Amino acid sequence: MAAAVTASFQAGRRLLWAWPGRLITRRSGNRLLHLGRSRFRATKAAPQVVLNVPETKISSLENGLRVASEDSGVSTCTVGLWIDAGSRYENEKNNGTAHFLEHMAFKGTKKRSQLDLELEIENMGAHLNAYTSREQTVYYAKAFSKDLPRAVEILADIIQNSTLGEAEIERERGVILREMQEVETNLQEVVFDYLHATAYQNTALGRTILGPTENIKSINRDDLVKYITTHYKGPRMVLAGAGGVAHEELLELAKHHFGNLPSVEKGGAPALPPCQFTGSEIRVRDDKMPFAHIAIAVEAAGWCHPDTIPLMVANTLIGNWDRAFGGGVNLSSKLAQGVCQENLCHSFQSFNTCYTDTGLWGVYMVCEGTTVEDMIYFVQREWMRLCTSVTEGEVARAKNLLKTNMLLQLDGSTPICEDIGRQMLCYNRRIPIPELEARIDAINAQTIRDTCTKYIYDKCPAIAAVGPLEQLPDYNSLCSGMQQLRV
Repeated sequence: MAAAVTASFQAGRRLLWAWPGRLITRRSGNRLLHLGRSRFRATKAAPQVVLNVPETKISSLENGLRVASEDSGVSTCTVGLWIDAGSRYENEKNNGTAHFLEHMAFKGTKKRSQLDLELEIENMGAHLNAYTSREQTVYYAKAFSKDLPRAVEILADIIQNSTLGEAEIERERGVILREMQEVETNLQEVVFDYLHATAYQNTALGRTILGPTENIKSINRDDLVKYITTHYKGPRMVLAGAGGVAHEELLELAKHHFGNLPSVEKGGAPALPPCQFTGSEIRVRDDKMPFAHIAIAVEAAGWCHPDTIPLMVANTLIGNWDRAFGGGVNLSSKLAQGVCQENLCHSFQSFNTCYTDTGLWGVYMVCEGTTVEDMIYFVQREWMRLCTSVTEGEVARAKNLLKTNMLLQLDGSTPICEDIGRQMLCYNRRIPIPELEARIDAINAQTIRDTCTKYIYDKCPAIAAVGPLEQLPDYNSLCSGMQQLRV
């Protein structure tokens, strides 16, 4: 890729499992502040906590670009541009353009050659980075706080003034084609691409982010320019900052460097292409492979849907497991207890991939061909248990684990900046920690049972499987497992 990946994105292209909003850890100096534990249990305590944590300040420019930042007073900062444009806005002919454009952003501008850009970033001791997902494109830099003006200026330069030279375009074709070959060796990525392809057939979410080989070979400068002029508009961008970032300074820098970005008249932005979920399957049988890689999922809720939080708790209840973990009957995950005792798989992990209006909730597993049928049965049995008999004790433990995982993922200015940018695009605000904790704490076992029944029970799943699949039940049998247990 043109740049290294972030922790929450697999190879910079796919959010495999996501927390709703990727919530916020607040820090004062180096001390992690106590954020409260219950649903606004003490109304006096919540304001005291809020007063002791950095505020997320939000402003807007006249062209619609939003500026959001959190100043923790440290000596380093992360600043980035979050753009509401990804592969979902592409069609069959230009699929792969957003990712191609991400590569080209680092290949030189009107005032900086590629060498000049690389030397300037390195001399600053900074890191310049980017990634593309199905719904967003992100460019960001991590630098000393004193270098914030230079970091913002460099981001503005690569976004607005990239030369997109023909020689560089031709060179990047080869880079991306080699990247595609590397992706084909990562079976987890292959399976998730297949899962999207079968779950969202003939829609934008069903296409890969890198695009097909024939598109990579044919994308030209006009395609890249057209994508920029169509999607890189002020109202669809968020300039986010975290760490040692003064909001007023960031706002002035935004006015200076991004104030001339075009705005979009109300109703003028491209409509988000609708994507309908289809219960179906893709099987690629290869008996020479040592393990079967399988993903099974149902349609879940989008970012803003009220069911997203209960689904995240349910996702935490399923959990994940790997043979390297150790443990056994004392694991919190009932599914992990079962597969560990029966030696059914090498690893599994639950996922909840959210998009604007839809999502995928399921389990990805790696197992031997001889245990595929039993592993699928254990997974579906656990799903049915969530619909019928999950206990309050399990839910309470999962809620605590979910809150802990959310906060642990936000250690440092880069994940906090990423959290700000994503939440601004998804919700047009930053969800306060007390509000999020209250929403999680309000969930009980009945909520989980009702939500899982709504999304899982008697639903046709999407399945993607690669490897020795002789023991994988046929699709009708898999659908039957979504409504009753095998006797």
